[in-house]
Amino acid sequence: MKKFIVFVLAVLLLSSCGEYQKLLKSNDYQLMYKKAVEYYNKGEYQRAMNLFDGVRSVFTGTSKAQSIAYYRAFCSYNQKEYEYASELFKNFVATYPESSFTEECLYMVGYCNYLASPKPRLDQSATRKAINDFQLYLTRYPNSARKEKINGYMDEMLDKLAYKDYLSAKNYYQREYYKAAVISLQNCLKDYPGSKYREEIMYLLFNSKYEMAANSVDEKKLERYNAAKEEYYYFADEYPNSKYVNDIKKKYDAINFFLDNYKFKD
Repeated sequence: MKKFIVFVLAVLLLSSCGEYQKLLKSNDYQLMYKKAVEYYNKGEYQRAMNLFDGVRSVFTGTSKAQSIAYYRAFCSYNQKEYEYASELFKNFVATYPESSFTEECLYMVGYCNYLASPKPRLDQSATRKAINDFQLYLTRYPNSARKEKINGYMDEMLDKLAYKDYLSAKNYYQREYYKAAVISLQNCLKDYPGSKYREEIMYLLFNSKYEMAANSVDEKKLERYNAAKEEYYYFADEYPNSKYVNDIKKKYDAINFFLDNYKFKD
């Protein structure tokens, strides 16, 4: 019985493959379109895509052209070809701005790039594209039912960008490139003022300025210690109960010791 079932399935598969191959070579474009939709509805997205590609130019300028563009974009999306799908959705919006599918497709432009967004340590081009795409969507459809969902996605991606920049700045600090660390950490605070990494960033910024001062030539020590002292006040004011408070207090005392002796020397 099992062998019989396997045999039947094999016959059906071969029959299906034969039908599909004939369709690819067919000149019956109406049938190709119909079968492409059937394949799509069955979840056979690559076959559907190939057939849609085969009839796309034939139906240019007809009522089916819009449907083909829509289906092709979703074929790529359902095969997890997110960056390519995003481009197809973007092309749909540009080509059919008055379509009833335009709002959905504009959302999918951003959503596909959101799905293509990689881990924080990798290049974040797709993440930035997704943020820009979602901002465009919300500008055009400010009262959309998708607004809350999109805001959640954007918060997630902004956090990812903040984390990537934080890791980059921290890397400078760990390698003792304190001047580069100061610049990068200051940019983090400027670009992501509400980041959940803010306390850590400010702590590293103080430490970087302190280390710059401690390792400076004599003529730059006064200016740099004063800069570190100012940074201490910013940190202590914002995070009086920080887990880093004991560490930075020791360095703050060291700063004051230097400054008091400097005045005494004068």
